[in-house]
Amino acid sequence: MDQVKIIEIKKSIFANNDQDAEKLRKELKVKGVYLLNLMSSPGSGKTTTLIQTINRLKDKIKIAVMEADIDSDVDAIKIKEATGIPSIQLHTGGMCHLDAEMTRQGLDNVPMEGVDLVILENVGNLVCPAEFDTGAVRNAMILSVPEGEDKPLKYPLMFSICDVVVINKMDVLPYFDFNLEKCKEYIHMRNPKAQVIPICAKTGEGVDAFAAWLLNQVQEWKKQ
Repeated sequence: MDQVKIIEIKKSIFANNDQDAEKLRKELKVKGVYLLNLMSSPGSGKTTTLIQTINRLKDKIKIAVMEADIDSDVDAIKIKEATGIPSIQLHTGGMCHLDAEMTRQGLDNVPMEGVDLVILENVGNLVCPAEFDTGAVRNAMILSVPEGEDKPLKYPLMFSICDVVVINKMDVLPYFDFNLEKCKEYIHMRNPKAQVIPICAKTGEGVDAFAAWLLNQVQEWKKQ
């Protein structure tokens, strides 16, 4: 029996996206706009973390947010009401990720005049978003304590591409079998350079450290 012919389309598709992403990065650099891609599982506290972070930074730099989801505009409304900054919702039409072209379409609808930082809150899951370069300067992710310390072992690509991992919901640490040091060890197995910042978005504990990291990233990038 003849072997089935296998056509590797994944590499081709990803290569095109990588080119689009690099082009977008260069265009944003010219405009002086820093793009952060924020990823996580649903329910990890992305939106609450963003609200806390933005309210610490909005008097220092001008920020806009793009909220990506399969449907609804709940998160975009929350961000706008809680921070007062421009926020738009991106519907992915059932797709579980954003790629560079989809990100570009979103940016075309953001009021960009004077904006220093655009935060893209990607679709909530730990698989698809990690596979597509959005054109962001940096990738960040949120891991919440209830999800378990072993997620870096189960979703290696996500942790390998992220420059910073925010560990949220530290307030419930006493109620879960979650070893923070072991989690850090697993993260650094995947990405030795990743910065790990424990926080509690609900109370604000640790958010200053994440806000300081992000502000420093934007300021240093603008100097380059």
